[in-house]
Amino acid sequence: MTQTRIFARMNRADVERAFAALELDFEDVGHPIAILEVDEDADIHELSIYVEHDPDEVRAATARRLQELSISAPLEVEVLPDIDWVAKSLEGLKPVRAGRFLVHGSHDREKRHIGDIAIEIEAGLAFGTGHHGTTAGCLEMIERVVRRENPRNALDLGTGSAVLAIALAKLAHIPVLATDIDPIATKVAHENARLNGVGAYVEALTATGFGNPAFARRAPFDLIVANILARPLMRLAPQMARFILPGGSVILSGILDRQRDAVISAYVGQSFRHITTLHREGWVTLHLKR
Repeated sequence: MTQTRIFARMNRADVERAFAALELDFEDVGHPIAILEVDEDADIHELSIYVEHDPDEVRAATARRLQELSISAPLEVEVLPDIDWVAKSLEGLKPVRAGRFLVHGSHDREKRHIGDIAIEIEAGLAFGTGHHGTTAGCLEMIERVVRRENPRNALDLGTGSAVLAIALAKLAHIPVLATDIDPIATKVAHENARLNGVGAYVEALTATGFGNPAFARRAPFDLIVANILARPLMRLAPQMARFILPGGSVILSGILDRQRDAVISAYVGQSFRHITTLHREGWVTLHLKR
């Protein structure tokens, strides 16, 4: 079914106020709402509402609410193409190896070897095919941490295509909560988990931060993986500490080399200790324990 995205760009304070109000406005009809950080340095954030019916009515209601909140942000409308993103092939990408993991598209199934933990990803819109240094770094760190610590309950925060959640489920055979702010990414994540035979282990959920009741229901986690951006990771440090078991681990990525020390400091301030750093292509992946 064709979907319409109604969106506007604004600063962080305004986008959080708008999100809170519109989430209540559209709670009964179930329109997914997402926030995307477009430019952290310039403080530009994008608020999106995804609508299947009556986009003009929803746009008008959204404009009224923004006016009541004294938020001046022009609303734009985008009709999303009716594409099966899960079936969309990533033919230009080669398989990627990270430790025992092999991330590949359907066209490269023959590249799997005995002993590989193969993850088939047809990501479409969602980020995280294993080709970016942060994703590959997380996969390598996941293998190390799972082998040493045998976690039993994990969270993949900002799951994208669910490649990391699938890796956790396949390697450790444990339940994984996989969340993302983008409902399209969440849909792709769900389909990817099912495609890889771990649909029973991976619960894909649209959520911003730790605000969804599912976090309290599923917590505490003994492993949290978050491959997002440095500044959101720093803001989330207190909530990470709240939802992790004592002695639990966090694996953090989406961090540039020059941002490493600042992120570590934010987590040390929440009683985490730095275990190791993995460097890949100008990015770092951190392992910390509480």
